This record gives sequence, structure tokens and C-alpha cells, in this order.
Amino acid sequence: MDWPTFHVSAGVAAAVAIALAAQFSEDAATITAASLAAGSMLDVRLAFFSAFAGLWVGDLGVYALARLGKAQAEKMVWFSRASRAASQESANSGAGWRLALSRLIPGTRLPAYVSAGLNRMPLLRFAGITAATALLWSAAVFKVIWIFPGQAHTAAGRITKLSLVGLALFVSLALWRWQGAKIRARFQNAWQRVARWEFWPAWIFYAPVPAMCAWLSLRYQGVSLPTIANLNQKNGGIIGESKIEILHQLMKTSPDSTATAFLIPTESVEARLAHMDRILQAHCISFPFVLKPDTAQRGAGFRKIRSREDARTYLRQVTQPLVLQRYVEGPCEAGIFYYRFPNEARGRIFGITRKRFPVVTGDGIHSLQALIAGDERARFLQSVYVKRLGAEAQRIPAPGERVRLVEAGNHCQGCIFEDGWDLYTEELRRTIDEISRQVPGFYVGRFDLRYADDDSLRAGKSFQVIELNGAASEATNLYDAKYSLWSAYRTLYRQWRLIYAIGAENRKRGAVPRPILDVWRDWRDFSARACEYPIAD
Repeated sequence: MDWPTFHVSAGVAAAVAIALAAQFSEDAATITAASLAAGSMLDVRLAFFSAFAGLWVGDLGVYALARLGKAQAEKMVWFSRASRAASQESANSGAGWRLALSRLIPGTRLPAYVSAGLNRMPLLRFAGITAATALLWSAAVFKVIWIFPGQAHTAAGRITKLSLVGLALFVSLALWRWQGAKIRARFQNAWQRVARWEFWPAWIFYAPVPAMCAWLSLRYQGVSLPTIANLNQKNGGIIGESKIEILHQLMKTSPDSTATAFLIPTESVEARLAHMDRILQAHCISFPFVLKPDTAQRGAGFRKIRSREDARTYLRQVTQPLVLQRYVEGPCEAGIFYYRFPNEARGRIFGITRKRFPVVTGDGIHSLQALIAGDERARFLQSVYVKRLGAEAQRIPAPGERVRLVEAGNHCQGCIFEDGWDLYTEELRRTIDEISRQVPGFYVGRFDLRYADDDSLRAGKSFQVIELNGAASEATNLYDAKYSLWSAYRTLYRQWRLIYAIGAENRKRGAVPRPILDVWRDWRDFSARACEYPIAD
């Protein structure tokens, strides 16, 4: 073989090698071809063609593999979701421009070509765009290397680094496009939970209260004065008070305004069922009715019992003494925080809370859990509602079906609290004051009541007291979303100041506050018992 023939053969072999090398590293192969041409080691036309051919054939190969492999890949759920999102994106008019620009951004070409193949971009369109960009890219590299031949090695290293950065950027953007909506929704939800203090965990929201109580203890010279704010309740209604004892006092003094309630003591399940049957029959109480622990706070263990089987299940779970109470339909519920100093004949209303029971409306498509997640407010308490609903959370309500998410009128259970001061009238104050003064030793606390309509309540008529809570209760209108956090803490401070002041007045009259250590023991005992309480309705 003579020298010219060998030279031509070597040049063709080098060109083929460059084209093949481009399938593994397009940029390195193109720079190598340009360097050989600049050093007169390879004909510039042959070098340019080999670089261009290597790039374009590689582009078409990636496109073909992605297009042919789509059917198999779509069997994977995660891929199917990502593919649908990418398909919608690729359907936009800018898909061609993004494909072209990917040639200029190292690291993004491979993902862009795979996406084009998966989303079945027309072959002629893909081939035309990639041919044009491969020509432009090859020409640019050849021009740079031709002008600066000594920078070939440095350029290769820099392009490799840029490729890695570009690929990382592309992957990040792809993940953001795929999961970005969920990530944004989670960040927005987290931020709104911070901004909307009514949804803060209790241990965060109540953190300033011990400081308030410490100051008031100094001011009124007594740490445990709240334990004698009410003399008719254990610990003044701070902890450990019996609901049935309070309700029996109200049933005796204000029977027409109190929802009848009876104690089911601690016995065997069958004995308590028999006891329950006797109560239902003797007092003409039918399903549904309410069962709740005799000692509880914040609606813990409240259940609306709709059948005998519901009752049996509840009695098996809760061994503590229970209150069976007639269910009051309402349909409205309010909390009225009342106080009266022992040396005064006239009591006052401190605050009124409207209690709104949230509902979601079915559309025949989405599950209850999805409807809750899509609700402007309910989504913040999604875990509370879904836990309460259990398997029912996956049910798809019929179009127009309204599903009530909570029965217990407690904020921590998901009830919505709004300021109800528009319900205040002198007639209502006189009625609540008269009921309160008939209960010896009661001075401060919250009446939870259900009523027929606003006008009837304003007139002090047509309501039923379902609970009377003592010193540990709150003027729950402070949870109204329109109020600021500062306003809420100001209300809490005013409330606790009243409780300490009433306790101090009762101390003047001979009442002895309970030792703080005894109150702590009562709290521990209650906490141990509360572990068996079921999720409230």
C-alpha cells in the first residue's frame, strides 16, 4: 500500500472513529475533530463531516430508542405520571425552541432528546432541528479551535464541567416541574399554618400562658387561686371535675334549659349495656345519643352513638365512668363565657362564640380525603378529619351530598369558632345569669349550648345547655380567624385575670386553695385515663 492510499485510509478510519466516539461524548469528539483539522492531521472537510455525522446520528439514535421504549416504560406508574406531565409540556408551541436551545446548554441535550422521543415529536421536525443545531454547534467549535488551537484540552475540560452543571440543572428543573406543584403546596400550607395561629399546636400557642399565670400569682399572692374560682367544682374546674355532677346541678335548678344526662358507672360491658338500656327506656331517649367520659377536656372521647353496636364498641374501649346524654340537634351551637364576682349580685357575659361545624360537598368524583385537602380551611386539619373518618375517608360522596366533618363543638376537634357578640342582648345575659346564680358556688366558666335560631337565643329562649365548664375553659371567640395573635393573648390574659381575682375574693371569704402538688397529681391521673379515650366525633 503506497503512502497516499494509506493516508486516505487513515483519514477515513479517524473520521469513523470520531463519529463513533461522538456516541459516547459528543463534545469531546467534536473538539478532537477540530483539533486534528487545525493541526493539518485530518482534512477539515472530513473532520467536520465526521463530527456533524456523529452528533446527528447520535441524536437520531437517542430519539429512536426513547420512542420505541416508551410503551415498556409506561408500565411503571411513576414514569407514566411523569410522561403525562411532560407530554402536556411538550404540546406547547415552544417545544421546538427548547429542543434547539438544548444544543447550546451542555448537559441538557440527552434529556431533551429523550423527552422528544417519549412524546413522539414528528421525526422530520426532530431531524431538521437537530441537523441544523448540530451544524451550527460543530461550526462554532471548529471556529474556536481553529483560532485558538492551544485551548483544545482546556475547552474539553470546561465543556465537561458545564455538561455536568447543565445536567444537574435540567434534572432539578425536571423534578420541580414534576413535583413542583406538590412542593409549592406543602410550603404554602406550612407557611399558612404559621401565619394562621389558630392552627398552631397547643403547646406552642399556650406557651405564654404560664408566664401570665406566674405574674398573676404574684399580683394576687396565690399560685393556686384558680382552684377556688368555682367552689362547686373540683379544683375550680381546672382539672378532674365531674361533668355529671355539674349537669345534675343544672338539671335540678334549670331542667328546661339543660340536656338530660345520666352516669354509667364502671362495670362490665354487659352490665353497663343493661344500665344504658334502663336509662334509655326510663327517660324516653332514643338513638342517636351522646356518650362521653365523665372527666375529660377539649371534647376528648365525645361520641354520637347511632346504634347499639356503636355503644358496645365504645363501652369496650372506655372503662371509666361515662355520661350518657340526650342528643340535642340544635342545629346551632354557641359557647358563652360568663363570670360573676362573689360579692356581686349581677353576672356578666365575657364573650360569645358561634360554633360552625365544617362540611364538604361531594362531586361524585373525589374522595372525602381529597375534598378535605381541597377545602380552604379544612386542609389545615386534614390529619384530624381523616383520622376520625378512618376508612370512610376514601369514600366518594354523591354529587351534592354534604358530609359533616365534626360533631364535637371543640376547636381542637376541627370545629370552627367565630366571634358571636352579635348574639348578645340584655335578655340573654339575664337568662344566663339566672341559671348561673342558681348553681351555688359557680362564678366563672363557659356554657356550651345548642339552640334553634339566633333570634331565639337573643331572646334567651329555646336553647339547651350541654356542658358547663369551669376555670380551665376559655372564651373561645378568641380563635376567630379575623383576630390577631396579640388580640387572642390579650383576651386570654383578661380571662385569667378574672379567674385569679375571683379566686382571691373567695379566699377572702374563707375558701382554701388546693395545694399545687395535689392539682398536679390530679392532672397525671387524668392524663393516664385519657389514653383510652377514642377519637371524638
